[in-house]
Amino acid sequence: MAYNEKIEDQIESLISSWKSIDKKKMFGGICYLIRGNMCFGIWKDFLVVRTGVEVAEEKLKGEDIRPFDITGRAMKGWVMVAENRWKDPDEMRSWLETGRDFAMTLPLKKSFALF
Repeated sequence: MAYNEKIEDQIESLISSWKSIDKKKMFGGICYLIRGNMCFGIWKDFLVVRTGVEVAEEKLKGEDIRPFDITGRAMKGWVMVAENRWKDPDEMRSWLETGRDFAMTLPLKKSFALF
């Protein structure tokens, strides 16, 4: 199953004013990057968000949130969020900001650095 392009449209409308956001096709979906670091994306019908390990552990206590595991080996510090947790644009914006804010704490990827 391909990723849900309607989610991509929603994300694009919410982040259109954000600077330095790139996107790539990855893991059978779309991944958004800031400063070369992955911050959120789409896999099938899930919003995938990079939160960091501590925040992920807290978020995973909520309903309809699960570890980002598409291979049988969960990625630490990432969560998969079901649609009912981001139907409202403000809820989705909050998830996207969580991913962006975490990615901004990471060092700039050397391959991304502008010279």
